[in-house]
Amino acid sequence: MAATAAGMMWRVAKHEGVGNVVLEHVPIPEPGPGQVLVRTQVSLISRGSELWRRYEREEAIDPGMMGYSTTGVVVRAGEGVAQVGPGDRVVVTAPHAEYSVRSVQERGRPWVFPLDGALSFDEGTFHPLSTSSAGWTQAARITPRDRVVVLGQGIVGNLVMQFARRYRPAQLIAVDALDLRCRLSREAGAPEVINAAEEEPVAAVRRLTGGAGAAIVFDCVGGRAGVQSFAQAQEMLAPGGLLQLIGLYHGAPLPLDASKMMGKRLLGGYPPETDRAVAGQEAMQALAAGAVRVQPLITHRFAGHEAKQAFDFLYEHPDQAMGVLLIWG
Repeated sequence: MAATAAGMMWRVAKHEGVGNVVLEHVPIPEPGPGQVLVRTQVSLISRGSELWRRYEREEAIDPGMMGYSTTGVVVRAGEGVAQVGPGDRVVVTAPHAEYSVRSVQERGRPWVFPLDGALSFDEGTFHPLSTSSAGWTQAARITPRDRVVVLGQGIVGNLVMQFARRYRPAQLIAVDALDLRCRLSREAGAPEVINAAEEEPVAAVRRLTGGAGAAIVFDCVGGRAGVQSFAQAQEMLAPGGLLQLIGLYHGAPLPLDASKMMGKRLLGGYPPETDRAVAGQEAMQALAAGAVRVQPLITHRFAGHEAKQAFDFLYEHPDQAMGVLLIWG
């Protein structure tokens, strides 16, 4: 990749064709009122949405959808911005690119957060997904009496497990079918881990819970594998239990079994009244304090101009890759 010309930047795009990730050379945008221009340092590829909703699609994808977990330094602030200023380290919900322009807040939702001084740019890229995980676990209303299961230990499932652990449930069980993710789940503090490639997960949950089942199941399995996990989640639930569906992009209808869900509850994500600003503050504090650990989740780093190789590797080697970062700074 050639050096960036004055006033120009590189951004990641996905053109027509499955896996057709490319770099585009475009003008650096200017911030308007309420916006900031940020020089990106690091961005995180979110495997679930970026592979199943972007990479695998035949059609071209809007470059504005290519990524949403970046860290960087504010270059300029538009009129009316008081929260951050030039030189500040920030987390930005923005796509993979050398620069981004983002409104600090839209429709009451913050899109730019000051990055806590205790966190590196690498670690800060996990803040957007940590914010969602904080909101999801808050909505589940976990109590110390609850037995909790988290299906899927990709980045989202691992973060949900870690935020759920902060509520000190009576039992917390993580489930995945990949050795790498099971190992990283244990390293991140999962008290009990089921490797679904070695043991049927419904039977394993019943065994570990003494036949009671789970009061809360978070289904964080996206893509085609999520069809089966959704069916399994319903069987794991105890009477009166809550199934919280977080995984997306299944590619097929999910099998909702009325006979298994009678007397139980189903929640998609979290309620719209969830305060994202509060969840974002909670997430930043948890990351900075080390209560939620993301450094072990980083498995690979690629230069920004190697975005195509990074996406391909993440897609082709789920058994080897978890947190894949693009380094821009």
